[in-house]
Amino acid sequence: MTFDAIGIAGSALTVHRKWLDSVSDNLANMNNVSRTSGPAFQAKYVEAAEGAEGSGVYVKSTQLGNGEGRIVHQPDHPLADADGNVKYPDIDMAEQMGALIIAQRGYQANAQVVDRARESYLAALEIGRS
Repeated sequence: MTFDAIGIAGSALTVHRKWLDSVSDNLANMNNVSRTSGPAFQAKYVEAAEGAEGSGVYVKSTQLGNGEGRIVHQPDHPLADADGNVKYPDIDMAEQMGALIIAQRGYQANAQVVDRARESYLAALEIGRS
């Protein structure tokens, strides 16, 4: 039972870490400018799924957001088109910060589960030695 808890929580730690990685990548690139003729940076979204027979969770896939982006008028920008427009990614900072907090809290909770399971395992070993 203790090993199951460690394995399940460990799989959740991996999923939350990958979620944190994708959110941080989205935040780091939300101000990337591109030409209006090309795609904007596409946000990354992690899709998680339940493992077989209660074995935890795993990253099923990473989905990409919309590459259309937002058109912004910046005629002085070096990448501006003839009309003075550039393209920014369509990434909402508030949404990403909310996802960051949720992923961070999930990671912390699963790390605590691993710690508690480890403590239980060590306590059981001590009882066995007595």
